[in-house]
Amino acid sequence: MDAINIGPMSFSVDMLAMFGAILLATAAANRVARTSGVRVESALWAVIACALIAARGAYVLRYRDAYLSSPWSIFNVRDGGWIAWVGIAAGVAVVAWLSWRLPLKRRALMAGAAAGLVVWTGAALVVAMQPRASMQIPAIELANLRGGQTQLESFRGKPLVVNLWASWCPPCRREMPVLREAQLRYPGVTFVFANQGESAAAVRAYLAAEHIDLDNVLLDQQLGLPAAIGSQGLPATLFFDAQGKLTERRLGELSAASLAQRLAAITDARPTQSRGPELPIVLSEKEQER
Repeated sequence: MDAINIGPMSFSVDMLAMFGAILLATAAANRVARTSGVRVESALWAVIACALIAARGAYVLRYRDAYLSSPWSIFNVRDGGWIAWVGIAAGVAVVAWLSWRLPLKRRALMAGAAAGLVVWTGAALVVAMQPRASMQIPAIELANLRGGQTQLESFRGKPLVVNLWASWCPPCRREMPVLREAQLRYPGVTFVFANQGESAAAVRAYLAAEHIDLDNVLLDQQLGLPAAIGSQGLPATLFFDAQGKLTERRLGELSAASLAQRLAAITDARPTQSRGPELPIVLSEKEQER
């Protein structure tokens, strides 16, 4: 269970756990602070900020090559790029330092830190204890842009990335150039772009207007893939190993770094050098019909 569905919306468990930990830590610290007659808001937010910056900074440093070409994407935290244990360690260190410098606020800070850790680690344990079904590539047949049909299982045999997207979805549009570049740089990985619910004409018009050339563009007009993976949110990206086993389901926008992180888990192949910027023209359709 890596996402929670609430009506038509899907939310990442990791993100919900992080926000839950922050809210509970703030509530616990403020409750203890009121009984002690002190205020801890500024100190508590300093702890939270240091923890988040450390977790994000460690992730950026680890995948720095992916951020070099687009430094502004460092601030795009929607990609879910965090190293949690670094953030926790930084938060604990700041709490210890503030508790030493501000003894009157020690109890409140310690209470907040304890509440946040309980929520965060508790959510991680619940997710880890959930039985994981060994999902294989869904036995679904999708239309392709040439008017034929393509069995998704026909891509078995190589690492496979299946991206669920729609032209009306802003984060889908933002991550599309990242996926397109990865398709060029990782020839050992098959990328499939499964459009959700739109017509072939609408998909062709969008790709032409944005000057995006992709292989393996398929049409999931009956929304069979969201039903198969149990998630309605877009964008969603599925990562399968060469044996067709699902290794991860990513809900939400991918950056170059978060995509590289997940590709490393399904392939040993090294990316080729980027081909660099291309002229804004529409190339010929190269979709592979299998």
